[in-house]
Amino acid sequence: MERRLSVMKSNNKSMLLRSQTGDFDHNRWLFESKGKYGIGNAFWPDDIDNGEGGVSMSDFLDKPWKPLTRKVKVPAKVLSPYRLLIVLRLVILFFFLWWRVANPNEDAMWLWGLSIVCEIWFAFSWILDILPKLNPINRATDLATLHDKFEQPSPSNPTGRSDLPGVDVFVSTADPEKEPPLVTANTLLSILAVDYPIEKLSAYISDDGGAILTFEAMAEAVRFAEYWVPFCRKHDIEPRNPDSYFSIKKDPTKNKKKPDFVKDRRWIKREYDEFKVRINGLPEQIKKRAEQFNLREELKEKRIAKEKNGGVLPPDGVEVVKATWMADGTHWPGTWFEPKPDHSKGDHAGILQIMSKVPELEPVMGGPNEGALDFTGIDIRVPMFAYVSREKRPGFDHNKKAGAMNGMVRASAILSNGAFILNLDCDHYVYNSKAIKEGMCFMMDRGGDRICYIQFPQRFEGIDPSDRYANHNTVFFDGNMRALDGLQGPVYVGTGCMFRRYALYGFNPPRANEYNGVFGQEKAPAMHVRTQSQASQISETSDLESDTQPLTDDPDLGLPKKFGNSTIFTDTIPVAEYQGRPLADHMSVQNGRPPGALLLPRPPLDAPTVAEAIAVISCWYEDNTEWGDRIGWIYGSVTEDVVTGYRMHNRGWRSVYCITKRDAFRGTAPINLTDRLHQVLRWATGSVEIFFSKNNAMFATRRLKFLQRVAYLNVGIYPFTSIFLVVYCFLPALCLFSGKFIVQSLDIHFLSYLLCISLTLILISLLEVKWSGIGLEEWWRNEQFWLIGGSSAHLAAVVQGLLKVLAGIEISFTLTSKASGEDEDDAFADLYIVKWTGLFIMPLTIIVVNLVAIVIGASRTIYSVIPQWNKLFGGIFFSMWVLTHMYPFCKGLMGRRGKVPTIVYVWSGLVSITVSLLWITISPPDDVSGLIGGGFSV
Repeated sequence: MERRLSVMKSNNKSMLLRSQTGDFDHNRWLFESKGKYGIGNAFWPDDIDNGEGGVSMSDFLDKPWKPLTRKVKVPAKVLSPYRLLIVLRLVILFFFLWWRVANPNEDAMWLWGLSIVCEIWFAFSWILDILPKLNPINRATDLATLHDKFEQPSPSNPTGRSDLPGVDVFVSTADPEKEPPLVTANTLLSILAVDYPIEKLSAYISDDGGAILTFEAMAEAVRFAEYWVPFCRKHDIEPRNPDSYFSIKKDPTKNKKKPDFVKDRRWIKREYDEFKVRINGLPEQIKKRAEQFNLREELKEKRIAKEKNGGVLPPDGVEVVKATWMADGTHWPGTWFEPKPDHSKGDHAGILQIMSKVPELEPVMGGPNEGALDFTGIDIRVPMFAYVSREKRPGFDHNKKAGAMNGMVRASAILSNGAFILNLDCDHYVYNSKAIKEGMCFMMDRGGDRICYIQFPQRFEGIDPSDRYANHNTVFFDGNMRALDGLQGPVYVGTGCMFRRYALYGFNPPRANEYNGVFGQEKAPAMHVRTQSQASQISETSDLESDTQPLTDDPDLGLPKKFGNSTIFTDTIPVAEYQGRPLADHMSVQNGRPPGALLLPRPPLDAPTVAEAIAVISCWYEDNTEWGDRIGWIYGSVTEDVVTGYRMHNRGWRSVYCITKRDAFRGTAPINLTDRLHQVLRWATGSVEIFFSKNNAMFATRRLKFLQRVAYLNVGIYPFTSIFLVVYCFLPALCLFSGKFIVQSLDIHFLSYLLCISLTLILISLLEVKWSGIGLEEWWRNEQFWLIGGSSAHLAAVVQGLLKVLAGIEISFTLTSKASGEDEDDAFADLYIVKWTGLFIMPLTIIVVNLVAIVIGASRTIYSVIPQWNKLFGGIFFSMWVLTHMYPFCKGLMGRRGKVPTIVYVWSGLVSITVSLLWITISPPDDVSGLIGGGFSV
């Protein structure tokens, strides 16, 4: 034993050799001779000479720098075949169209001509739709890293206070009758309870109708939030919309560990039920209050009149204005129940009420008895909330929702000036309390200073299980938008979007690229991009000479100058730009800010500040400014959202599509056929307006990528496909009526091309379903509604847009009759309500004409001397293709139990008779005796 030890101590290399191989035995050297690992963060020996630096193991304990986001590419085994099939189908389409043009149908040139024009357009439309889908990507965020960087103690942030930038959340509403205040109140509660630093969050409601009902409902919501918000923080509630939370079917106690959860939930549920009763009772309560105050005023006026008239009422009586009153006994400055001058929807003063003050900088911990709840150790602060209703006066163009949003942008800049703005519709609530932090990962990451907005997908509740009318729209939100994220970014869709405030002000990004060449293949850094010092030089009086401005070839690339006459507002612009910069914690971060720069408390609001915020929402403030033209939400289109996003991309900004594991936001969508078609009509009308405006992508700058330009071009062109679609839907019927077909004969060439085109389309769709994650049923519903909407709403939008552009005529499609659902308790009762509208006429005509054509074509073929079965089967096949796509439309017309409204029978009969008589006139039957079993002569 002693000999062995002496050998080990001597570290004799010969003894460390493996006996059989003669190789050096590293394990024996390491464990028996006290060998060293070396130096590093896994092991650092204490006896090593550290030199003057004094390096020790503690120097390696800091975490390495991490990005906040990463791209997750679509697997090559899916994307490569997808791209290959697209190229293959393009080649097949080219040869097919070449063959179709080279082989006209001499027997029916008119059928051949109509079909070939439609097919060329469909190929062009498909190319516009498919090219932007060549590079889909996924993204992932790292919330843990965001927390470590911005909310943990560090040398620059010793207290660990949040260093995240401020966020202002906008919610827009206009009419409490169409948008119930209870829905808006639940949306507000979900916002106030989000998981974001309380002192950095502010919420704003824009009530464009100036309704006292909305005002008082929001006041009730703020009072309820004092209990609801701490309850959500204490028990980590999801979702934080109380109506949705209490409607969840699953066990609410799952994953809840605190023993008082059941007691707290029972208490808060009772409080919420009482809250709902108060909200629902507000209309009657406000009316009774108004009647009492008006009666008091009337008695007062009568008493004064009697005193002036010797104790007798004047013969003409006393006139008292029927006002709407607030609870404190003052007139409501907004819209009254009985509209009067200065108190109607289009004529009222601006209103701004801060219902929840700016929270304190430090957490305010609750106690054991906070309204029967124990909030010990829970921060009970509530974010700032303000009610805003901009001033409206006759003779001013208030620009609908876009004008309301711009008013909130200005008011919020003065009150809170959050570097980022999240806008939501009143029925779109926060479903994921960490959604804002998910979006902030992109804004605060490397290159985040070039991002103008983060678009979240729209998810909907209350949709029928079969999604009959493709309300979920997953093909667009999970397919098209995900693909655009691989280019320059998704389009802005109006809600669920977090903006960089500085980008909304019309400024150019700090860095941008220009894409030259026919297909934008030559990439180069853009010139004349604004410098950071320019942000602090913006003022109302900065009308500089043209030779001092950047030389640009597009007005979008200049600098905004006319913000209005509020110097307080213009002073907030450089502050918002600086606070929106990413953290400069790595050499690769450009245009960053130092850590700990956003730790100072927000100044308290005083009367002059609030007065200035009221001034900037006046109806005259935007006169002689660039608001709505370059700054803020853009005016002049029904789809102001798409135009606003396009202008930012046109300046070189990028956007990001943020798909979270748990849906970020959820809203509602119309499940009724008529409401759905009118929604599509509004979108399509906006697209037609874009096509005929300066916002057409054909006039875009070189900062817009080629495929992004194609995508925006498709936004303006897709409604025009309806013209060719309607013609093509009638072609099978025309073939059956005439006994002809679009080709001379169903030969091997035509059938081979048709088979190849169909197979490649099916394979492309299957791979698209694979990388987008949508279901096959969702894809099929989308295909069906594409034909239904294309033959109705899109066609109406084209007609409406052409009349507006060419003749200045405004046309609107209104509801003319309504049949109520039979079961009011059914959650999907609205699905079965039949509301007749003019948009039904064209799809109904297509259905009836094709059915009549099948009967006539089959009869002619059966009783003909030489039946042409191939042409009959070809016509029936294409007619059935049309009718199969129209199946959801037919179900919508039949209501709940297949009861078709009388007007449908009337239209069907009228169309059938008209088509029959028209065809007899155009193509009378041959006067040949015995063709059908006999003849008749006079």
